[in-house]
Amino acid sequence: MKTSTTLVSLVVCLTHGFVPSQPRSSSLSPSTELPMVFDFFKKRSEEGLDQLSRFSDAASKGELGKGLADLASYTRESNEAFATGLAKSRNRLLSDLEGLFTGSGDILEDLQDILLQADLGMMTSEDIVEEVKSFREGSTKFLSRDDLKSVMRGKLIEILEFRNSTIRFAEDNEAIPTVLFILGANGMGKTTTIGKLAYRLRNEGEQKVLLAACDTFRAGAVDQLKQWADRAEVDICEPSENAKSPAAVLYSALETAIAGGYDTLLVDTSGRLSNNDALTAELVKMKKVIQKRLSMQRDENDKPVLNQDVPHESLLVLDAAQGRMALDSAKVWNKEVGLTGLVLTKLDGSARGGSVVSISRELDLPVKLIGVGEGINDLRDFEPERFADGLLGIGAAGGTSSANEGTFLAARLEGLRKERSERAAIKVEDPKKSETSAGIDTSAVNKAVIQATAPLSTNPGSSKNRKKSKCKKNKRKR
Repeated sequence: MKTSTTLVSLVVCLTHGFVPSQPRSSSLSPSTELPMVFDFFKKRSEEGLDQLSRFSDAASKGELGKGLADLASYTRESNEAFATGLAKSRNRLLSDLEGLFTGSGDILEDLQDILLQADLGMMTSEDIVEEVKSFREGSTKFLSRDDLKSVMRGKLIEILEFRNSTIRFAEDNEAIPTVLFILGANGMGKTTTIGKLAYRLRNEGEQKVLLAACDTFRAGAVDQLKQWADRAEVDICEPSENAKSPAAVLYSALETAIAGGYDTLLVDTSGRLSNNDALTAELVKMKKVIQKRLSMQRDENDKPVLNQDVPHESLLVLDAAQGRMALDSAKVWNKEVGLTGLVLTKLDGSARGGSVVSISRELDLPVKLIGVGEGINDLRDFEPERFADGLLGIGAAGGTSSANEGTFLAARLEGLRKERSERAAIKVEDPKKSETSAGIDTSAVNKAVIQATAPLSTNPGSSKNRKKSKCKKNKRKR
């Protein structure tokens, strides 16, 4: 058991790029229950995760080096994806921050303007500025660039961390397929996201996947989804003469999924704007179709009781390039349908990566997946820590070779917060002593807050009814 624990600890250290002896800030909880090397199916942790299983098998066969290489390769690919996908957003933000240290204005005011221009949102921008300000008050020390980065990094991670940040799947005792209900306006990347997600589910999760082509309004939508079904090598249910409406196609897909023993059903919905009341009503209707067909109990009149636990996920796909402009629509859909998470696409082509933070915070919804490229493998699990590092140019995810930079900054933030608490305690015990020991004019807090100690690198990135439905099966590779 001791050897096993040591190996798992070693795996965690390798995937995050730090050694066990370096403490992590107590103020920042881990961004995921397990490192991203285990990726996506964290729900399977109780059953034994695939990556860890392969690592353990390699170790037991005396092939520890091979197992470690596999893990390291997976982590490297993930870091590269974040570094490349967030390059435009990172370069713009770091360039603006660099100008902060060479200007002559009010640094705190300039900092807030920069954060707002990065689409981080008013609340997050104010939080960061207030924390920077609090570290300066009552202290004779200047804050360095690293101190500023540690505050920004810590705040972003704290804001983006949610307990329910991973995809929820049906429990084994439910005996029903997992249903993922995918929403989004036209042009957001919804259909592409479904295709990439289906590919991951089949290849990484070894799941039997069915797509429901319920976007019956947009010309070419069904054909586009069929192409993705072919690429992902999964099955698809599409409209037929007897099932033309979105709700009818969905019911047919549910019947097929249950009868065919499918693990997961991915439901494509019609692209819509939030002010289209008819299409929003169609979404609500479709959700009730799912809840009724997957009902687990019946009422006193022997009618099915709507299963409020399904769909297992209602995911809204948003284009990162839209920035905060997508917020109003997202709020309407969240109110009318009830969203459980967000998927941010096209991060690689946008300089508005900061919008991830503002959208997630204002909707109080976790970002569960992000698109960082055009490849079929470029749909990634969202990890707050890697995202923050990618946006701020920190460590491997930020396009640098400094593997331990994130750990250093987390420790630095913890130290700053500890020093602030100690100053506050002294002030409570003896206010006069606190003012004398500080020896500064607190009215000058907004001036020369940050001392330049090292340049900020811009780190350029590289860039039911089976008879009524037409459910086609694709041949899979065995």
